[in-house]
Amino acid sequence: MKHLDETLSQPQADQFGRASAALLTQGAQSLPPGIKDRLHAARMKALSVRKLEKVFAQKPVFAGSMGNYSSGSNPLWDTVGWVAPLVVLVFGLIGIAQWQNDSRIIDIAEVDAALLTDDVPPDAYADSGFLAFLKNGPLSDSEDSASDLTPSK
Repeated sequence: MKHLDETLSQPQADQFGRASAALLTQGAQSLPPGIKDRLHAARMKALSVRKLEKVFAQKPVFAGSMGNYSSGSNPLWDTVGWVAPLVVLVFGLIGIAQWQNDSRIIDIAEVDAALLTDDVPPDAYADSGFLAFLKNGPLSDSEDSASDLTPSK
């Protein structure tokens, strides 16, 4: 035996539901008040112990800050929406690496130019005594003259 909803189309089922509800409402009005109260109490008890229906809601993986996407969203724009910032990030990192490499090359070129245009030959910087001289500074004239004037024992 087929169910009522399988044999009736949607408009027919809606019409049948409205007609049934109207008949039940008319029949409930003719009931004595004691029966009405018991039926109402039974209905409230049935509603209190009824199991809630589980509703599964599917959330979009990349939902925006404003909530769900509109139902007519274009998948191409959805993809571009997260790919475009990724591409900008990659090109930005490449640009930063290139800028750092260029600035390092410029710094090395400045040091080379300073060494080549200096009065001191580049071989002098390889001498450990000259490096000590650069770190400590030249001896003052007073120290040289004081050491020359003291008698040796």
